[in-house]
Amino acid sequence: MTDRYANGVTTSLVEPENGRTPSTNGSKEPSQGEDKMVLKRKLTLINGVAIIVGTIIGSGIFIAPTGVFRYTESVGSSLLIWSACGILSTIGALCYAELGTSITRSGGDYAYLLVSFGPLVGFLRLWIALLIIRPTTQTIVALTFAHYAVKPFFEDCDPPPDAVKLLAAVCLTLLTAINCLSVKVSMKVQDVFTIGKLLALIMIILAGLFYIVTGRLENFSNPWEGTYSARNIGYAFYSGLFAFGGWNYLNFVTEELQDPYKNLPRAIWIAMPLVTGIYVLVNLAYFTVVSKPDMLSSLAVAVTFGNSVFGPLAFMVPIFVALSTFGGVNGVLFTSARLFATGAQEGHLPKFFQLFHVKQETPIPSLIFTCLMSLLMLLTDNVYQLINYFSSVLWLSVVASIAGMLWLRHKKPDMPRPIKVHLALPIIFMVSCVTLVLLPNFEEPRDLLIGIAITLAGIPFYYVFIARKKKHKCYGRLSNSLVEVCRAIFNTTVVESNEALK
Repeated sequence: MTDRYANGVTTSLVEPENGRTPSTNGSKEPSQGEDKMVLKRKLTLINGVAIIVGTIIGSGIFIAPTGVFRYTESVGSSLLIWSACGILSTIGALCYAELGTSITRSGGDYAYLLVSFGPLVGFLRLWIALLIIRPTTQTIVALTFAHYAVKPFFEDCDPPPDAVKLLAAVCLTLLTAINCLSVKVSMKVQDVFTIGKLLALIMIILAGLFYIVTGRLENFSNPWEGTYSARNIGYAFYSGLFAFGGWNYLNFVTEELQDPYKNLPRAIWIAMPLVTGIYVLVNLAYFTVVSKPDMLSSLAVAVTFGNSVFGPLAFMVPIFVALSTFGGVNGVLFTSARLFATGAQEGHLPKFFQLFHVKQETPIPSLIFTCLMSLLMLLTDNVYQLINYFSSVLWLSVVASIAGMLWLRHKKPDMPRPIKVHLALPIIFMVSCVTLVLLPNFEEPRDLLIGIAITLAGIPFYYVFIARKKKHKCYGRLSNSLVEVCRAIFNTTVVESNEALK
């Protein structure tokens, strides 16, 4: 690798040009007669803040409060865990600001691990994102959207699971179609639904503050009484940190962000304190109104809150929550497709992931594949099991990215770093994350072992299908056939990166 990965040019060239582009099918020979283009920087600071806020505030704040409380059964401990999750996520986001402004390539964790530790480690991060992290995240948010959307029609009972899954599938396919049509339209969806979810949360906060001011504090008696164990505390943090998931998603689209050196850290500084403050206040409102038994038994805690507070207007709460989670699915889909496109540009995924629509500049094949993987995840019913399943692998990959930042400081001390965080921040973050991963897995290591096994399964796949210079002819023919089919159906062309990683 050379130093070309750092601080590349911010070109806005988008016109297709005839010529040769590097082949990503494993051969070093260039392809003949291919069109190529690079993407414009269309995302503004406001778009960046909307991506962070809109992706973080999705399903988490509406289902995770029950998860956090279920493992602690303590109001005080739950609020403390929510505050700690916000602080830890902010520290992680600041570390990622250093990574994102020194390695300005899209791809987030994948790009950082590729630069820091080489192609195998980078591929393994892409592998688990493809099979576990992204499909699971999208499915959780879509299921939450569906649950809240149909809840008003089933006031006295839980919605039928099949109806919830069907609506979640509709949500995923509709948003995939929107993201395929236009970047601008998908960003308008993100901006509008971010405003909608903020209105819902402000409504909940104001109602909770009214109850506090009027002295209704009976739910805060014995706030520290609960059940405590290393396992439970770890799982409580998993639920809380899941609600903050998305703080690093802007790093996956830095090549489309205007002036990333300034706008990436600015977006983080605006979004993270805003989200943390909102989350703590929302949970305070929940605990003020919703009793402990109701909190433990309710998946749709915001609906329970609305039924207790808003009377005839209670129907507004599930509507706003559905809008919130709808926007959350959009944000995850938008960034997931860019991640897989970056992997294809590096030759770590089949070349059809690298195809973007000629005019709209949307990664249609990548979006469709992402949607299909998420639809497969709908076969499960247990949301909290999904959260626990992918959390261990996710946080270990984040720790690896921060470790890569420290390694690059040693390996490339002269590498331009527009932002350089204090050494204490990445150390605190890494120790905290490793502790949180290990706490629940001392007693129940199954989820962690499954995640590690799936990750390690990528090693033989890498050496058989990716690392070999001379790939089997069938692989090349299949890859080229998929590319030609996608070009014919979707009017796509190969996109080259603004920034080089190799």
